[in-house]
Amino acid sequence: MIGFKRVACLFVFLFSCLSSAYALSSPVDMLEDVSSRAINQLKAHQATLKTNPAVVYRIINQILLPHAAMEDMARVALGRSAWGKATPAQRILFVKEFTQLMVNTYSSALAAYTDETIQFYPLRGGYQNKTRVQVDSVVIRESGPSLSVKYRLVLKGGQWKVYDISVEGVSILESFRSQFADELSQGDLDDLLQKLQAHNGNNS
Repeated sequence: MIGFKRVACLFVFLFSCLSSAYALSSPVDMLEDVSSRAINQLKAHQATLKTNPAVVYRIINQILLPHAAMEDMARVALGRSAWGKATPAQRILFVKEFTQLMVNTYSSALAAYTDETIQFYPLRGGYQNKTRVQVDSVVIRESGPSLSVKYRLVLKGGQWKVYDISVEGVSILESFRSQFADELSQGDLDDLLQKLQAHNGNNS
């Protein structure tokens, strides 16, 4: 139905355990630390990533999801118009299905991890008194060219959370929004929700 996995395979270094100590720390320091933790987890389980899905799902649910602004991501991915017209029940269901979609998508990406590393650049303009920032980085691969990755973070509840990532200028949220818009042009939100449920059910 939708080519989700080709977008997700670029986003394997995103999150790890984030304590309240990171609440008001530099977003760059936080990302450097959590990416290191994430990579360490991937390396520790690398031998079983492809053969034991439970390991991958545990990494995603315990490490990634708690530090992603999933409702914000879902709202942007669906689009302002469709989100505004959605009922409360539809919004709740869409966030649930979008979250499951991300879990399924990232499971393939994480299982394909092959010793990449990531380098973050200093934050331009500071972060004090801001609620949204962008952190630039580069992913260094053993085979293939390096990738430019930009993280967009939002301050929620005193903690920085990732709400979008762009790889080589391609935003994951814009990619999903374009795909969802195509689906909505052929039906309504209930149709999209049914397709997402079917897609998630076939890939969970």
